[in-house]
Amino acid sequence: MESIDCLIIAGGEYTHIPPEWNEVPYVIACDRGYEYASRMGLDPDIIIGDFDSSPYPSDSSAPVIKLPVQKDDTDTMFAIKYAMEQGYKSIAICAALGGRFDHSFSNIQTAMWVVRHGGECTLAGADGTMISVFAGGGDSPVSDSVHLFKKREDFSFSVFSLTESSTGVTIRGSGYDGEEFALTSDFPLGVSNHWEADSIEVSAVDGILMAVESPL
Repeated sequence: MESIDCLIIAGGEYTHIPPEWNEVPYVIACDRGYEYASRMGLDPDIIIGDFDSSPYPSDSSAPVIKLPVQKDDTDTMFAIKYAMEQGYKSIAICAALGGRFDHSFSNIQTAMWVVRHGGECTLAGADGTMISVFAGGGDSPVSDSVHLFKKREDFSFSVFSLTESSTGVTIRGSGYDGEEFALTSDFPLGVSNHWEADSIEVSAVDGILMAVESPL
């Protein structure tokens, strides 16, 4: 995403955020994410969590939504739903990857939920990994038809289909470009690509795509 309007600070491995994320209009801290927000120098607009892994933020000036420990939604999923109810559509989640694989995978599913409900989502991990989840041009009310990913030295670039199939996929500016092809969820055709230009362009006619920037 070129810009985001809501940052959610989750409770995974602590993540250094890009400088531009310090200017995001709305910040939600989830559970331990309140402690991370303090380390980042950010004041959350609201704190959400069940606080089963961190102390209740009794000294916070921000409003707090206390969730029950036993629930269907994760703290992050509840925060996502809350953000979208407030009208935010371009959402980033930091401290979303690393640590337990099930937590990382649940955050990818959460990002897909955002896209299914008319938004787009980026996940950031502690090692610099970025995962961008977005719909093809024909399916997205918020995304541009072409997504640009600026070159990152010593990173690989991969594109996967999260839906059963994504059609009309075009990739330009990479070592392995392609025009109007299909990606499916059961074959990793788009894995381990790299930049040949200053940015890689990705577009699709339909489907939900996941672009992954991974450190080498």
